[in-house]
Amino acid sequence: MEPSSTGSVVLITGGARRIGAHIARTLHQVGWRVVVHCRSSRNDADQLVAELNAGRPDSARVVQADFSQSGAAAHAVAEAAQQWGRLDALVNNASSYVKTPLPEVDAATVDDLLASNLKAPLEAIQAFAGQPGAAAVVNIIDTLARHVRAGYAPYFAAKSGLWTLTEALALELAPAVRVNGVAPGHILWATNSALGEAERKAEAARIPLGRLGQGEDIARAVRFLLSADADYITGAVLPVDGGLRLG
Repeated sequence: MEPSSTGSVVLITGGARRIGAHIARTLHQVGWRVVVHCRSSRNDADQLVAELNAGRPDSARVVQADFSQSGAAAHAVAEAAQQWGRLDALVNNASSYVKTPLPEVDAATVDDLLASNLKAPLEAIQAFAGQPGAAAVVNIIDTLARHVRAGYAPYFAAKSGLWTLTEALALELAPAVRVNGVAPGHILWATNSALGEAERKAEAARIPLGRLGQGEDIARAVRFLLSADADYITGAVLPVDGGLRLG
């Protein structure tokens, strides 16, 4: 699928910053109309949408919703579909991530991690599948969801669930809607100023391709999975991790 001459529409959850913003810019560059979802980063979302609209008028808009609230993801999908009367693609990028050693795990943290990483994507896809034009979903997962590390059990449980959900819904929604995933490695860390230079070098040394990932690496993979070149691909999870999962 390619953006139509009238402008196919994609909703990117968590699209205001970092990976989400890279995805928004990349898809916009190839002709998509973009709906940027945010939770609390409204200023960032407004600035991104203004930037995109400056390049192509009336091609980007914002929806705001807190996915920890039941029904919020479905409402965001419905609101996105109302912007131009259709919704062709959904990118489930919104995610929370926090270290949770077992003695520190509590119900509120588990609820937040499950809500953003599993429940909201499921709710969003359920709402999306019935929209005019609905054709493709890309879920942003995590390359380590099946190669887990200690100290992040609820997060990895949620991301592993999203991986399985990607495969299950690819079966259930075929042939009308393709459902795929992209599994980043150390992408956010590449732009995290809190990570010291020595730590960055140590992490990069663990990656076979020798560098931390960039948001553009993920955005290009999403662009591919939403393109006509991927129209015979569904239920796939594409690792974009420099080989990290192999270590």
